[in-house]
Amino acid sequence: MYKVFIVDDEPFIIEGLYDIVDWTSFGLEIVGHAENGSLALEALASRPVDVLITDISMPTMNGLRLIHEARKLHADLKAIVLSGFNEFDYLKEGMKLGIENYLLKPINVEELESTLCNTTEKLDRSRLDQQYETFGVQVLKENTLYRWLTGQIAPTEFQERAELIGFSLNIPFMEVAVLRTEGDSAGMHQQLRQYIQHQPDLTLFRDVDAVSVIIAALPNYEEGRQDLLTLLEDFSVQWSTDGEETVYIGIGSAGSLAAAPRSYNEAKKSLEYFMIYNDRRIIDYTMLEESEGNAGETCSIDWKDYVKLIIARDLDALTARIQSDFEQLQHLESVTPDELRNMALELVIRFKMELENIKHSNESERFQQGLHQIKCCTTLAELVSALQHVATETVNSLLQEMKNPIVSQVLSYIHVHYAKELSLKILGYQYHLHPVYLGQLFHKETGETFAEYINQYRIKKAKEQLKNTNLKVHEIARNVGYWETGYFYKQFRKYVGISPTDYKGLG
Repeated sequence: MYKVFIVDDEPFIIEGLYDIVDWTSFGLEIVGHAENGSLALEALASRPVDVLITDISMPTMNGLRLIHEARKLHADLKAIVLSGFNEFDYLKEGMKLGIENYLLKPINVEELESTLCNTTEKLDRSRLDQQYETFGVQVLKENTLYRWLTGQIAPTEFQERAELIGFSLNIPFMEVAVLRTEGDSAGMHQQLRQYIQHQPDLTLFRDVDAVSVIIAALPNYEEGRQDLLTLLEDFSVQWSTDGEETVYIGIGSAGSLAAAPRSYNEAKKSLEYFMIYNDRRIIDYTMLEESEGNAGETCSIDWKDYVKLIIARDLDALTARIQSDFEQLQHLESVTPDELRNMALELVIRFKMELENIKHSNESERFQQGLHQIKCCTTLAELVSALQHVATETVNSLLQEMKNPIVSQVLSYIHVHYAKELSLKILGYQYHLHPVYLGQLFHKETGETFAEYINQYRIKKAKEQLKNTNLKVHEIARNVGYWETGYFYKQFRKYVGISPTDYKGLG
């Protein structure tokens, strides 16, 4: 509702205006009145008003003077003049002030209502223009900051835009925190904005995942970091109490302004660990790094190998790798059951993040059961089984999401005919596709080139025969599709790290 204030030195005029118009039907409400310009100006100083309806001839201050002074208080104030005199000088002066209309008494109700209708339309347009302007600035700000934190904007362009959006580059230390809730994320963001509105060192925006991002300028390292953690903790308590929802807060490491993208990436990763540490209010990435570093002194898992197997949708190799890794870890003298369990939980998070990275979707629900099973495990066999279930869920999800059925058919053909001569030209002819286009499709779906995939699959099959048969190396090489033993040795060393002969000797 727009707010209307009426000024006239004749009380019956004011009373009549209250009664002759259905103000609410125009989206208007009368919020006050006065009998002269001075009293009106005094009242206008302490209340918001959108429309001023004033007599032109009054004691102490006339209507035109009142409009002039009132505009100093409310720059966008719309004014409608009432007068008992049809005087050209008054009308001319009123036009200079940009009045909406000059109405003669006695008031013509239809003309007044028409004027009110036009006035509210102008107010609507003005408010919409302001909203668009505010929205445009906010979009520019969020786009600029997000592109900066994700490394998509050149330093010179960011410097130019930073000044435009009011972001200071004179920051001794900075740190990024991210906040997410599974409930009313927009409401949480708005409350967070109000909560930090008197904190000039904090810049708030929302990223493409609807996560609230705080860029904190720290005047000093240790104290500034602690102050930020305290503020976030207090907000978490308030939001959980008021909104009856949980807010998840991740925070990256502090550093120079140039380290902001790293801090943002760390803060986003921290959110993933609430699947494990669901009793915490804040997860600090630097604490995760410390715990990972301590665990790494006794045991480690090469995640890059897992990623390759996930992308290849090679479930057999993936489950075997889990079994092998955790059996090796178990035999380390210094490893504890808690460390094994924590490493398993870490793997689940990694599986989730990799699957989401491939599918570009939220997969949290898919991994909840696996996390719960791992937390309840009491033996290594149970732990490995739970992890293998997670691996199965991950690969099956990717197989279901295979976008191109041709690639799926090609993979099936490779798994059966890997020992035969295979090339993009041969398969392209078979599936009626140009070899170059088939290669592009294959790489898009599997994340690997056709040659890489074939070699890895053949070496996998060679390892099985080296362990489980008494065949000679050159025979195994031919069995898996390598007609030159020297090339087979080269590829085997590339993917396994040792020669086929040495690998056979390990058994």
